[in-house]
Amino acid sequence: MKVKNKMKLKSNLIGTKDFYRRVFAIVVPMIIQNTITNVVSLLDNVMVGRVGTLQMSAVTIVNQLMFIFYLCIFGGMAGAGIFSTQYAGANDNNGIRHCMRMKAIVGVLMTAIALGVFVLFKEPLIQTYIAKDTLPEDAAATIKYAVDYINIMLIGLLPFAIMQVYASTLREVGETKLPMIASISAIMVNLVFNYLLIFGKFGFPRLEVAGAAIATVLSRFVEAAIIIIATTLKHQKYPFIIGAFKSLYIPWNLAKQIITKGMPLLVNEFLWSSSMAVLLQCYSVRGINVLAAVNISNTVNNLFNVVFLTMGNAVAIIVGQHLGANRIKEAKQSVWQLLTLSVGCCLVMGGVMACLAPIIPHIYKTEPVVKQMATHFLLVVAALMPVFAFAHNCYFTLRSGGRTLITFLFDSAFSWVIVVPLAFVLSKYTTLPILSLFLIVQSLDIIKCVIGFFMVKNGMWIRNIINES
Repeated sequence: MKVKNKMKLKSNLIGTKDFYRRVFAIVVPMIIQNTITNVVSLLDNVMVGRVGTLQMSAVTIVNQLMFIFYLCIFGGMAGAGIFSTQYAGANDNNGIRHCMRMKAIVGVLMTAIALGVFVLFKEPLIQTYIAKDTLPEDAAATIKYAVDYINIMLIGLLPFAIMQVYASTLREVGETKLPMIASISAIMVNLVFNYLLIFGKFGFPRLEVAGAAIATVLSRFVEAAIIIIATTLKHQKYPFIIGAFKSLYIPWNLAKQIITKGMPLLVNEFLWSSSMAVLLQCYSVRGINVLAAVNISNTVNNLFNVVFLTMGNAVAIIVGQHLGANRIKEAKQSVWQLLTLSVGCCLVMGGVMACLAPIIPHIYKTEPVVKQMATHFLLVVAALMPVFAFAHNCYFTLRSGGRTLITFLFDSAFSWVIVVPLAFVLSKYTTLPILSLFLIVQSLDIIKCVIGFFMVKNGMWIRNIINES
């Protein structure tokens, strides 16, 4: 009996060769894409950091604000994406077209809203990140750099949104190579023009922070152009693109279902990304050096997080397609096998990151105290990486079956009810060292893991939503 139970447990947690072959076919291109993206992001960060700590802090502030827009785009399109993935599992190209149209409408609306907010309120938003004890001249310089940077970055919002319409749909049908190629091409453009424009090399003007923004915007246009043109030309391989935008017609029943499922995801991504912005603001009250250290930590951390972040996408694609095809047993088994794989990989990645944590911050041209602080932050997130991986994959499991209200409670509600209030109180009303504060806040994801385990285990996420639409 014990042998049978062990074998059953093993089969539930460890997949077959065919299973891993399918998983790796999906995740490897995305891992390559995200790794290159984050390596270049690290290099960009180092380039700006070599100009000065104030410039690096200004870019950090703007990128945190822009992060809210990026996640709102992801969240706004995620409702249609759940349906699109299940339509792909059912080989329904017409359904995928309808979902793609819905994404395009959402993308344009979200871009218009973001432009309005950033144009009208950019300076007040930036000022909230400047600590009260910052020298007046440093505060003024940081705000100026940030305003210059965000003014240019706004030009890239629309191409980013359009690119996501295409890239997310391709991933949902299981095509990850084309988005990878488009992204890598854009990354190379970004890297080259960052070097040329930040430092003024080969006859180009030295634009510093503004140069970094111009390079990013150029890369957005390149990525959008490649993915749109390639998808359109390869219409035989991607039949859903044929006639996708001849009209914006979406069956009302489907549109209503997408809005119902998607609104909690949009609100979730907005609130979660906003909570991360507030969290950074809580850290920033401890000084401009803390802001710079968190920036270094986050940039390096993103490089090592690619595995579990990509595994979340694999959960959404594989489990969503199983549910769309009514393969419930395979969906259940895949979830636990993907969770095991993700946590196992992150044990290794966390170990590597911990070994490199004392070294990487020294490539930045910044104060020793910033480097030391960044090293300590990196050690914390390295130790907790398997925890983050488990929580992240639980979130995508719940989302794959369209349980968007539950994912809202699991993700952003958790952040705003537990994480943000605790960080606010500890940062404003205690003299707790910043490292202890950071460790306590990051460790709260352990609670999230416990909740996620029971939610996934009881199967509340198992649902074929395209049969309901």
